[in-house]
Amino acid sequence: MTTDIQQPTWVADARPVPRWAVALLALPVVLVILGAVAFAVFQPIQVLPRISLAPGYALIDQDGNRLTSEDLRGSLVIYNFTYTACGDGCPQTSRAMLAIQDALADLNTDGIPVRYVTISFDPARDTPAQLRRYADSLGADTTRWHFVTGDPVLLKQIIGAGFRTYYNQEADGRFTFDPVFTLVDGWGILRATYRTATPDPAILRRDVGLIIQEARNRDGVSRYAYEAAHLFMCYPN
Repeated sequence: MTTDIQQPTWVADARPVPRWAVALLALPVVLVILGAVAFAVFQPIQVLPRISLAPGYALIDQDGNRLTSEDLRGSLVIYNFTYTACGDGCPQTSRAMLAIQDALADLNTDGIPVRYVTISFDPARDTPAQLRRYADSLGADTTRWHFVTGDPVLLKQIIGAGFRTYYNQEADGRFTFDPVFTLVDGWGILRATYRTATPDPAILRRDVGLIIQEARNRDGVSRYAYEAAHLFMCYPN
């Protein structure tokens, strides 16, 4: 006598999924999409782009002391590039740096130092003593404003490759160069480049303020809003 053994049969639950459950599952996706649209359209937070890592360096300042990029970590740094023999017909960027200093003098930076660095690409003539005379002629506060130079090959790497700024010495000893200012944040990241001999101090003030505001919100939930602003490129015009 043979007994047939019945195998259990599993029947799938054919009941429909409640609409509220579908809506609940879709909610995170909808929120992400709405958030993306809101950032793209309304730009509730503005940030400066993170362009690239600024070049590292070790140079000599107006007092013969060594200044490195690591010495400036934790500070906002504005750079310009010139030489002290810049005369008639030459872009006079250091006078513009004075105007920038004045525009930022009363800005609340939450204790983050703002430093200024002028890099000379004429080390043969711009000795530390000459850089000191140049700084004094400008009335520069050299506790915050550094005038530096160094090895010509290294300078090409720093200014030309690192800061993407053109300069060239002509046969008569003069230099042709593009007037450029750059803004580097406390993490050593290049945040803005101003390709003009006379940048608007009000724009520099705005841009420094944006970095300060981002630094204020680098902890906690607000950090994610700022990262979203970078993701959706909420940059000022």
